[in-house]
Amino acid sequence: MPDYRYIVARAATGEVLHWNLPLTEVEFGPEISGPGSLSAALSPTFAHSLSEMLDAGDAVILVERNAKLAWGGVIWRAEPEGAKLPIEASGFTSYLHRRFDLHGNLDGRGPYVEADPCQVIRDVWEYAQAQPDGALEVVVDDTKSKAKTGTAKDPYTTPKWEARNLGEVVDELAEIDDGLEWSETVAWRGRRAERRIILGAPKLGRRREDLTFTTGANVVGEPHVIKDADEYAQWVVGLGAGEGKKRKIVLDGVRNGRLRLEHRLETSEKDETKLKQRVRRERLARQILPTLTELEITDHPAAPIESLRIGDDVCIRLHEPHTTYDGWNRIVGWTVRPGDGETPERVTLKLERTVKPADSADEEQ
Repeated sequence: MPDYRYIVARAATGEVLHWNLPLTEVEFGPEISGPGSLSAALSPTFAHSLSEMLDAGDAVILVERNAKLAWGGVIWRAEPEGAKLPIEASGFTSYLHRRFDLHGNLDGRGPYVEADPCQVIRDVWEYAQAQPDGALEVVVDDTKSKAKTGTAKDPYTTPKWEARNLGEVVDELAEIDDGLEWSETVAWRGRRAERRIILGAPKLGRRREDLTFTTGANVVGEPHVIKDADEYAQWVVGLGAGEGKKRKIVLDGVRNGRLRLEHRLETSEKDETKLKQRVRRERLARQILPTLTELEITDHPAAPIESLRIGDDVCIRLHEPHTTYDGWNRIVGWTVRPGDGETPERVTLKLERTVKPADSADEEQ
């Protein structure tokens, strides 16, 4: 069974307050373009003597698995329930949701014209940590994207009179089409824990041919495969730019022995070749009927827990009494429940289709 350790440190200085906090009922994990979370409880035996160091809003908790850091974040809540002391923490980016742009345009770093949103996110963190008592020692990587935010006529600004929430600014930048995704990591650098924001442009992750999740090997529980035809279609009609008879129309479809189902994709695409590509991609995405959003797994040589990465595409093969599934899914998060006594360690992967239909916002563009 893996060896877990829970470490508490001061948020601003990194000074370790306790190297092995006795926690129970632990669940933690990361997520894509989000801070992730942790929930746990301090054992009643130690709740009184150790509770003072769990200073909500001023303490960091780190999860170590087999001597490697697996997660880190800020403790935001510690509320006694009888003899037990439950605690709640969120990843470091949750800190930005408690901070605001008090100077406007990140104290002169903006306004932004044709700016890389990755750079704006770096500026947000630089601004937040430059203020007195605001340094959380978070490092943002130097990834660059091809996306742009702000124009000469309409610069991207955060006016002083709006006092924009810094976390919401990061969320806004991460929603730019084909822009970026982000996640968080922690790692030991000597005896200090490096807190890092990982940027992916336009996406995090890669196709992992080295990992497999299979019934009878590392898949446990009862996988819940949904067959929902609301989004299914073998025929897609794509509408491009123009009006009336001048509007570009492309049809892509295939007969596959099933009842014919159709979908309309509305776009503002002017290039017919690009419109055809979008319509074909949409048709292929909508021909995937089974959906798998969660999968419970255990540590296994076919996919060691420490090898999981946010954004990766992985192969899943299920041969259950009630379903068969064979396909690629993207890991968008996971929750770890460390083992306790005879209870083994379990991980619940949060998944989405590798190829998925355009959402309503995409279709309106």
